[in-house]
Amino acid sequence: MSNERLRSALLARGMTVLDLAEAIEVNPKTVERWITQGKVPYRRHQYATASVLKVDVTTLWNDDRAVESASDLSKAEIVTVYPHRHMVPNGLWREMYARAETHLDVLVYSGLWLSEDPLFHDLLKEKVHASTQVRILLGDPDCAAVQQRGIDEGHRIMDGKIRNALVNYRPLFTSHPDIGFRLHDATLYNSLFRSDDEMLVNTHVYGIGAYMAPVLHLRRLPGGGLFDTYANSIEQTWGSARPVTELDITGA
Repeated sequence: MSNERLRSALLARGMTVLDLAEAIEVNPKTVERWITQGKVPYRRHQYATASVLKVDVTTLWNDDRAVESASDLSKAEIVTVYPHRHMVPNGLWREMYARAETHLDVLVYSGLWLSEDPLFHDLLKEKVHASTQVRILLGDPDCAAVQQRGIDEGHRIMDGKIRNALVNYRPLFTSHPDIGFRLHDATLYNSLFRSDDEMLVNTHVYGIGAYMAPVLHLRRLPGGGLFDTYANSIEQTWGSARPVTELDITGA
């Protein structure tokens, strides 16, 4: 039996099967089966679809597998998990940030690989021009937390990596002052990359670099709490961070 409620919700939003498939990152044929064959998606896909279509999930599916508890909702916010950061598709970072309209946040110690990407720089400039709030939080190179993180990763160059990132970002400091840059002294348990209601969470694991640690791809859903837990961490860290100075860049 077909799912006419899902078909109607798509039409009401002016979306196609392909639009929905791209928005929730599934194969278009899978979405087609949900509609034409009445197949019931996994829980995370139920709530992702309902969020995109701006309807309650029970409007689309009311079977026994519908998500009901806050715990299930939080689990449904997990789009996927990558065992290591280097396994995240290369284009996902820019694709995710390209979708940002209100919030674009980066909370890291150095995030050196992002600072070295000229296309990411161009994206930051485009976003602030479009009135998106852009905030880049790097670790204070002289703070104890940065020194300890370097030791935990098996090296003592984290402060140098941060100063390198600051040098890379330096042209943006004066040319685009609306891009927010601050330094924090927080002990980070995760590096966070937020684009509106989407986020990549790169966990920190003792003894290995962040590029070898797992990454969670999250998407905020109504009633879930996992995404907001990490988003609140960004807000708290930004509130206690300080502006970047020339001394931070040169170390002199």
